[in-house]
Amino acid sequence: MYNKVIMMGRIANDLELKTTPQGVSVCTFRIAVDRRYQAKGEEKKSDFFNVVAWRSHAEFVTKYFSKGRSILVEGEFQTRGYTDKNGNPATWHEIIADRLCFTGEPKPKAESAPPPVPPPVPPASPNSSAPAEVGDYPALEQTDDDYPF
Repeated sequence: MYNKVIMMGRIANDLELKTTPQGVSVCTFRIAVDRRYQAKGEEKKSDFFNVVAWRSHAEFVTKYFSKGRSILVEGEFQTRGYTDKNGNPATWHEIIADRLCFTGEPKPKAESAPPPVPPPVPPASPNSSAPAEVGDYPALEQTDDDYPF
């Protein structure tokens, strides 16, 4: 048997990283996926899908994505039964994420900032023919708002 789902859509809710009592990270969110076809004169229609990201996937999505951002989700489609508040049996549908990817859309203007300017590299001693030591160069500043590649 084979169960694989690949969808690209926009995150429909604010993301929140949670931790289970066993210390495992989890993030549950919804994506809105536009339908490919619409009748002439009709508004665009979207379908909403529940996504569950575990462990490093949960940490990744909460660090680099936010509500409204486009995301590609790859995973396994699952259903599970539960009893609703009226005591009726119901079914919950969700995608268990195996892979979450950037879609290539530019970063929103509010989040973008000019790249940090590294401090100037100190000149080598004129009498020294030896290459500079690793510690002779200033460390580059790292920011949390850059993509991880």
